[in-house]
Amino acid sequence: MMLEDAANWPHRFDLSTKSLNFIHVPRRLHADCTFITDEHLPSNLPVTNCAMDAIEQRLPEQPAPVHFVFHSAYCCSTMIARALDLPGIAMGLKEPQILNDLLGASRRGLNGDEFRKALDVSLTLLGRTFQNGETNVVKPSNIANPLAELILELRPDTRALLLYAPIDSYLKSIAKKGMWGRRWVRQVIISTIEDGMLIGGFEGQNLLELTDLQVAAIGWLSQHALFTHLQSRFGESRIRTLDSVSLLADQSGVMRQLVTHFQLRVPNDQFIQMMNGPAFTTHSKDSSVEFDSGKRDQEQADMAEIHGEEIDMVAQWTQAVAQSQGLSLSLPGALLV
Repeated sequence: MMLEDAANWPHRFDLSTKSLNFIHVPRRLHADCTFITDEHLPSNLPVTNCAMDAIEQRLPEQPAPVHFVFHSAYCCSTMIARALDLPGIAMGLKEPQILNDLLGASRRGLNGDEFRKALDVSLTLLGRTFQNGETNVVKPSNIANPLAELILELRPDTRALLLYAPIDSYLKSIAKKGMWGRRWVRQVIISTIEDGMLIGGFEGQNLLELTDLQVAAIGWLSQHALFTHLQSRFGESRIRTLDSVSLLADQSGVMRQLVTHFQLRVPNDQFIQMMNGPAFTTHSKDSSVEFDSGKRDQEQADMAEIHGEEIDMVAQWTQAVAQSQGLSLSLPGALLV
């Protein structure tokens, strides 16, 4: 019965025992938590451990479809995941820790077949729904983007949105975070190197010579290279792309195209309710704060005023690096055309 109940959530992967730790996360807690991670979940949730082999034997042969929103950070991905909390139709799963754990296990030597099995089992568990007729849409952490290609291989019915912030907007978001944002982009580069996804031409001393915002741009371009590859390999029928500026400029138009891409049947009255709901009216990280796109624009303008010269220089430099890599700063396969 435990595996049939979507509230029994596959939270952590234990590499030493090849097992999953489950916690009880009802739908309301999914909605209330910013992300389904230890940082945001209640600390007193009981844990049930189950061996991967035992789980695999009890799963359905035909898993439910599950779609994905892969993103490169600071691009309103949580907004989309929150919007897709549509009982009876869809549910957005926000940054499941299990996917981060699986990526970490692969870095620590989990072999090919075992890794594929662990990911396959986890995808089946993430596809379980709270109501019949629903489809789950997973928004992983951007840390888990290296799993995207294998996920799409393992699930031929899976569709994905590749979401990103334009480079100047991304750099302003990093600048706004101050020291912590600048430290975070260097952590991203370390992970990118570990996963073998760093774009060519940068290593060792070359990276140390770069400014913080240049490092941010290299991380952004490395994600962009992955997204370009995914879109090219799997095509527009499965992969569509979107930038955050377009999303904020036409939220309704984007969401109409997105529910169509994910093959979700959303009646017009529920669509209107979704667009007037908390995903688009309150802050993604703090639902007690009203969302105001004008405030976001002002924050970006403030960063341009303070850091504008550096941001402009790094944006131009990023364009030159992208050209040297055969990359475009705008991804193909746009959701809105």
